[in-house]
Amino acid sequence: MNLPIATPPQGLAALEARLRQDLSWLELPAKNWVTPRLVDGQPVLDVAVIGGGMGGLAAAASLKHLGIDAPVFDQAPEGYEGPWATTARMETLRSPKQLTGPALGLPALTFRAWFESQFGSEAWEALDKIPRLQWMDYLRWYRRVLGLDVRNEHRILSVLPRADKLVQLDIESPAGRGTVLARRVVLATGRDGLGGAYVPDFAKKLPRGRWAHSSDVMGYETLAGLRVGVVGAGASAMDSAATALEAGAASVDLLIRRNDIPRINKGKGAGNPGLTHGHLTLPDDWKWKIRHYFNAQQVPPPRGSTLRVSRHPNAYFNLGCGVQDLALIDDEIHVTTPKGVFVLDFLILSTGFRIDWTVRPEFAPLAPHVRAWGDRYTPPAGEEDQELHDSPDLGAVFELQEKVPGACPGLDRVHCFSYPAALTQGTISGDIPAISEGAKRLAQGIAGLFYREDVETHYANMEAFAEPEVFGDEWTPAPTPAPTQAETAQ
Repeated sequence: MNLPIATPPQGLAALEARLRQDLSWLELPAKNWVTPRLVDGQPVLDVAVIGGGMGGLAAAASLKHLGIDAPVFDQAPEGYEGPWATTARMETLRSPKQLTGPALGLPALTFRAWFESQFGSEAWEALDKIPRLQWMDYLRWYRRVLGLDVRNEHRILSVLPRADKLVQLDIESPAGRGTVLARRVVLATGRDGLGGAYVPDFAKKLPRGRWAHSSDVMGYETLAGLRVGVVGAGASAMDSAATALEAGAASVDLLIRRNDIPRINKGKGAGNPGLTHGHLTLPDDWKWKIRHYFNAQQVPPPRGSTLRVSRHPNAYFNLGCGVQDLALIDDEIHVTTPKGVFVLDFLILSTGFRIDWTVRPEFAPLAPHVRAWGDRYTPPAGEEDQELHDSPDLGAVFELQEKVPGACPGLDRVHCFSYPAALTQGTISGDIPAISEGAKRLAQGIAGLFYREDVETHYANMEAFAEPEVFGDEWTPAPTPAPTQAETAQ
């Protein structure tokens, strides 16, 4: 048996030198070639990316490699973009460690290269899954080593497509309020980026201070000594339950609607390059069928996350206990389920997210106009699915499309590069496994759109190009041959 050869850590400096060499050999990034524009004396951005998490960084990097400027706007402080160091509570990522993530086909840009350069190959072999905060450190390095233009503490107030083929962004930053114009905008806003947390109606029966969604920013130390209920059995439910237990909760009851916890991750079994590259061109019926099957089967919580909960003797897995009613009685939460009433002090809702443009003030100008799948597609009986019904019906370059043609000129200049693109595009914009393929598809598509829009200018530039490669001194013209006798006779 050939065992892998152990390699000592070489250090980040050596890895970064290798990455610079790789980029140089590939002539990346390309020179900026997009026709510059000014409007009222203000430079117009090629692309503005909203969101500086993994998706936004991958999109900006891929656009930069193709010679397209794409600054990133994120409301978080530097180094805290995305959920990893804020609202995520898992100990490790759920994805297998070997997935290449946002590396864009560059081996030196992978997490593994970053990890081994610091800790060596033996440490990599011993690693089970990637620690969550270490993944955040990798993304911080990714941003730095690629020199991406990320503008932190910039909150988007409004995204307004205009009839002049521009998109206006109203932004609040430490410098105050301002306006930015861009030819195209990429929404890299994550799982909840086109809506927010899904909160069941029964939560309205409780004061807001007695419940939280699993995606909320919250100090779990406040749960010490309390009886806590967690609604759900997915990964975020396990993470929330474990965090509460580790913070000293008196007990945690998981209230699980199903009679069993899902065991098999069907998406993991389906993943292959054919699906990655072929989903976009599948017939609508097949797109819906595949995505609905994943939703109906549900993704099981990771084994490690579940064991993190069950190792606590005061953790209780209550199967077949969907919430039927809630009431606050004598300052206690009474939760009615098919298997009895649970008396709790605090409730955590691990109920996922929903697409709802209207709950995002920055998208108010878009909300009435975005065409969803439900506006044009009716699934077969038995395959109804609210998430898919609400999913945006995107074009080939992730662009939004109008519900009523002509009602919102410029809407197709806004591109949805976040999880809700999955029904149209496949899972290439919100998860680690195929994020690079999605970012490259997005960047290549936008590059093509820019070239088509400015083709007259590019053609004129081609006509005006006058850099000679041959100067006329590379040869001596042969002398004109003397006329032959026959030619003379004529």
